[in-house]
Amino acid sequence: MGKPKVSVSIVKNDEIKFVLYGNYTSKDFDDLLSGKCVAKLVNGKIRLSCDGKDYDFSKEIKLVPSELSSESFVINDVVIGVDFHWEQKENQRFQGSLKLLVEDGKIVAVNVLSVENYLISVISSEMSANSSIELLKAHAIISRSWLLAQIDKQKELDTSGNDYIPVIETEDEFIKWYDREDHKLYDVCNDDHCQRYQGITKAYTEKVRAAVNATEGMVLKYKNKICDARFSKSCGGIAEDFENVWEPVKHDYLVKTIDYKYEPDDFDLDLTKEKAAEAWIRKSPAAFCNTSDEKILSQVLLDYDQETTDFYRWKVEYSQNEIAELINGKSAWDFGDIIDLIPIERGVSGRLIKLKIVGSKKTLIIGKELEIRRILSKSHLYSSAFVIDKDMIVDNVPGKFILTGAGWGHGVGLCQIGAAVMGEMGYSFDAILLHYFKGASIQKDY
Repeated sequence: MGKPKVSVSIVKNDEIKFVLYGNYTSKDFDDLLSGKCVAKLVNGKIRLSCDGKDYDFSKEIKLVPSELSSESFVINDVVIGVDFHWEQKENQRFQGSLKLLVEDGKIVAVNVLSVENYLISVISSEMSANSSIELLKAHAIISRSWLLAQIDKQKELDTSGNDYIPVIETEDEFIKWYDREDHKLYDVCNDDHCQRYQGITKAYTEKVRAAVNATEGMVLKYKNKICDARFSKSCGGIAEDFENVWEPVKHDYLVKTIDYKYEPDDFDLDLTKEKAAEAWIRKSPAAFCNTSDEKILSQVLLDYDQETTDFYRWKVEYSQNEIAELINGKSAWDFGDIIDLIPIERGVSGRLIKLKIVGSKKTLIIGKELEIRRILSKSHLYSSAFVIDKDMIVDNVPGKFILTGAGWGHGVGLCQIGAAVMGEMGYSFDAILLHYFKGASIQKDY
């Protein structure tokens, strides 16, 4: 196969301001565009205003740089960290082409570029450029694999004609999983929902470029199919099965993995059982990702992430007012006072797949893990691997809920902090990958 390209949505708004540094062309007109531009919707069409001149387009326009390597564009007010505690806006610079299109009554700015250049930015955005070279190589391969697997998946969905429905709802349960199935007009988005991509805004070093170049075209495969290679910050000691977090499809390479050289002693590691999960989560067993080494953590936790220090094991406390306001505000229902939170089903890492919320007005089982995390936090709870304690109970209504948890993120696939530790310990990139992706192989596709 040839070297593939990827289209990445950057921002979606009523009006998008950007600056073209260089000369940009379009197949729809002869003018060369440069400098400050504004795109907005006028009577359902895109109106592009550059240098005092207006151009109208019905559905989309693609602006292509005259010189790919030296020209770039800056988009204003790009939101990063959507719904997380560090959400903020910044101006971001990109290379490649800029496509403007209409989606849901708004304009979307999409960056079209080569997969390899995309990866250089992703690795710099997801990891520190000072990470070990083996970690950077490993991350380049999983990021490339995940991206190409998503593109293949969307093609399969498009040709099948089937609707992708990520919700199972009954009178007693509301089960929802989150994935990238909502991206129809482009391949991926630019935030953590897909992979964190910030163009050439963040400085990247030759070390990152060398890691991407050294692994060019390399992907993880299982039974000759590109792996849907997932990753999260910290698995909490055990990686989770794919189907417990996302769609109910089993991937044999995304399964329970003990994140260490050997199984910890004195634990029942069947964390689908409540007693075993509670014992595991309340203690701090040895694991690759159980580290407080700031040098290693700085490879994975960028400036805004480093506000988080307790991620392997953590604790959150909510008053009755706080938890009732969260649940009633973040869900579509009025539970009233929150009487209890009852674990119904756990995955192999101890992450809750189903949680029963018992309220004074309503009782409902919710899932999967991200829906649980979303409803129980202003942004996202660190993970759904937690146990619940109640305190200050008056007339059967707890005055306080204490959640004690493990890990940061969904826990499927590669554990970034664990992989960083392995890199520092001298593990090669292939050893790191095959630790987290059971039975997979590394192959060069282009």
